Amino acid sequence: MISLLKRPGGWIPIAMSIVALALVLGHLAVYGKDPQPDEGTAAHLFQFLMVGQLPFIVFFALRWLPRFPKDTIRVLAMQLAAGVAAFVPVALLRW
Repeated sequence: MISLLKRPGGWIPIAMSIVALALVLGHLAVYGKDPQPDEGTAAHLFQFLMVGQLPFIVFFALRWLPRFPKDTIRVLAMQLAAGVAAFVPVALLRW
């Protein structure tokens, strides 16, 4: 599994989710929990990061799932967990 995490398709979506989570937490720290009147740069960057990782995930799954199904599913689960972690603050704050 470690060798699959070293592949760009394995670690880039996780990194993008972490950056998206940091963006949300940073916005929360600076502006508070009150929703903004319109979507700002932070919201657009969050959306770009979350949607932008989908091609990496699809390519990774198509490339490695037939060869190493067990390890690939583990990496995909890690990617899913990172994505969910980025969405949790947004959902809890109802942004």
